[in-house]
Amino acid sequence: MTRVLIAGLGNMGLSHALAHHHHPQAQIVGLVNRSGVTDHPDLQAYPVFTDFHAALEQTRPDLVVIATYSDSHADFACAAMAAGAHVFVEKPLATTVADARRVVDCATRTGRKLVVGYILRHHPSWQRLIAEARALGGPYVFRLNLNQQSDGPTWETHKALMQTTSPIVDCGVHYVDVMCQITDAPPVRVNGIGLRLSDEIAPDMYNYGQFQVVFADGSVGWYEAGWGPMMSETAFFVKDIISPNGAVSITDGNKGASDDVDGHTRVGGLLVHRPGNDTLIELAGEPGHQQLCDTEQAYMLRAIAEDIDLTRHMSDAVQSLRICLAADHSIRTGAPVDLRED
Repeated sequence: MTRVLIAGLGNMGLSHALAHHHHPQAQIVGLVNRSGVTDHPDLQAYPVFTDFHAALEQTRPDLVVIATYSDSHADFACAAMAAGAHVFVEKPLATTVADARRVVDCATRTGRKLVVGYILRHHPSWQRLIAEARALGGPYVFRLNLNQQSDGPTWETHKALMQTTSPIVDCGVHYVDVMCQITDAPPVRVNGIGLRLSDEIAPDMYNYGQFQVVFADGSVGWYEAGWGPMMSETAFFVKDIISPNGAVSITDGNKGASDDVDGHTRVGGLLVHRPGNDTLIELAGEPGHQQLCDTEQAYMLRAIAEDIDLTRHMSDAVQSLRICLAADHSIRTGAPVDLRED
């Protein structure tokens, strides 16, 4: 039985907590959030802490799930591994490349398992998308975006996230990771633009951003992310991968409700286009958000039990974060970033 401490009970943390609550090989030994309480009926029996380090010391977990705000990820992960626990940390792994590498070095040094919450890696439809794109052969053009017309409680959550992390970084790591899995080539250069569209966020933050990335194999990628009540729901969900031999595209887009968390992973179907021949692949029975979180946490437990080698996973997590942080730097400075010099 794996003893699990959950830190953070927001959207993702709550789902991860429920995954472990229902898993027969997991035992939740504590929950951590700022209020010190949880309203969810399934979690009432577990002790709730307001201080992460006190919870870590008192519960002595085998696994710590970190779903707090991004600026605490690196320190919490390293503290957990130093205390002997394995770590699942929500994306992004950290808010700087140096901190991301520090976490990976800590995992390597301590021999602890480290899994980063890239939920699309556990989605069968996204795995199929990657396989179909790779079968076309590169170089590739990646056209990906996720804009969210958020208001009410979700806009409040987005504003809280933007105290430390831009939409480009928070959302972009998922889709840049998809680019990297398809091209399997190192990044060369990133150029970004962005704009602050609301007086409700800090003057040095932006809630709309877009960037272009060039890879060593000649592939080029475009990613766009925006948060807020002003965002358009026209073409808010574009997922196209194009190669000299054709294209593969997600068909379940532009249906409104851009702020629906289940819609962010839903594929519905894939259109595989080759000159003179289009094939529509229907993908029925896709997992929802909670089922994907269940799968992620089951994988985390299996990685511990079966001693799965996570070296490539950790390296990929740093790479996708590195690209998104370079894009963020480009947006803030107005200058492209040459990733070959890093």
